[in-house]
Amino acid sequence: MKKIAIAMLFAGSTLLMADGAAAFAKCAGCHGANGEKAALGKSAIITGEDAAVTVEKLNGYKAGTLNQYGMGGVMKGQVATLDDAAIKELADYIASLKK
Repeated sequence: MKKIAIAMLFAGSTLLMADGAAAFAKCAGCHGANGEKAALGKSAIITGEDAAVTVEKLNGYKAGTLNQYGMGGVMKGQVATLDDAAIKELADYIASLKK
């Protein structure tokens, strides 16, 4: 029974990672395939950024209260359709990226 629960847990986290990876596809154009680029030459590198920090930033952009590097307007449009679960999945995916 424990093996089944562990397998289900692993499968669930893999699914979340896949959802985060799918959401990141929209980010890769500016941030790079592994978050290794300074978006539009302005932002910090996001590869491996702590998930909680990313969630806070994405929520700030979504609310229109964050304008880091002058990218508030662009980022607000990028995250406008993401709900809390999608933001968490995306943040977890970004945190998993290796430098």
